[in-house]
Amino acid sequence: MSDTPIFKRLCLIGIGLIGSSIALRAKRDGLVETIVISTRRKETLKRAEALDLGDEYTDQISEAVKGADCVILCTPVGTCAMIAERMAPYLADGVIVSDVGSVKRSVVDQIKPHLPATAHLVPGHPIAGTEESGPDAGFATLFDNRWCLLTPEAKTSREAVLKIRKFWEAMGSMVDEMDPDHHDRVLAVTSHIPHLIAYNIVGTASDLEEVSQSEVIKFSASGFRDFTRIAASDPVMWRDVFLHNKEAVLEMLGRFSEDLSALQKAVRWGDGDMLFDHFTKTRDIRRGIIDAGQETDEPNFGRGKTDDT
Repeated sequence: MSDTPIFKRLCLIGIGLIGSSIALRAKRDGLVETIVISTRRKETLKRAEALDLGDEYTDQISEAVKGADCVILCTPVGTCAMIAERMAPYLADGVIVSDVGSVKRSVVDQIKPHLPATAHLVPGHPIAGTEESGPDAGFATLFDNRWCLLTPEAKTSREAVLKIRKFWEAMGSMVDEMDPDHHDRVLAVTSHIPHLIAYNIVGTASDLEEVSQSEVIKFSASGFRDFTRIAASDPVMWRDVFLHNKEAVLEMLGRFSEDLSALQKAVRWGDGDMLFDHFTKTRDIRRGIIDAGQETDEPNFGRGKTDDT
């Protein structure tokens, strides 16, 4: 529980998994005085109110951001320019504007041109989530021991950066700062390409199931089940991720294709040594991730909804 709220008036635009988890943690630990929730769908707004996620609710962005000292966009990255344009005339002096998107250069390019000089843009990316979506999906411990990357530009107020950093640390996150372009290249490897592969292999299995009426789905092994969990992620969010990080994704996809061709040759020509060496290296990476506390063998990192969420 925070002795002094970090923000007086926090506005969350969008209230899916990430937005609702922010609201639950901020309310539970007293990180803000007032939480304002805004979303364009009235039924989603009503559901957020029924769940008592905030203090005020509105489908009008102009009303939502008035007087806020922090505004966080929790929407697909493709909506950022539209939201920034609509909210800009109503932003208070000194407001911190942030987001939770998995792509950062596009977010900067979409939001920055619309903001008044008195606003501080500090883009953010909490690397946390599950395959669930919507306001019911959130839980207060989602961000515990997960990384949150901030990607401010060099001239951004350090006071603003440190304040949003303090907020994310209070949410349970480990926080680091990164250049937006570098962020997008790193996440293309660690997140975006794995999702693209998952979507592709699950789609291929689905096609085989329909064509052959085989037992592909019925007798799915654990590897395929892991792919289906990833492929169950929000299609709107991931559509926007690939469209707005196109260059980095295509670059890393090219590298992946080259490495896949090398494995294909090893299988074709029976090169067991190459396969063994490659699998040994990748197993070590898996162990490193577990040792770093970024994974367990349990679903959703062993986290789930509890009575305090």
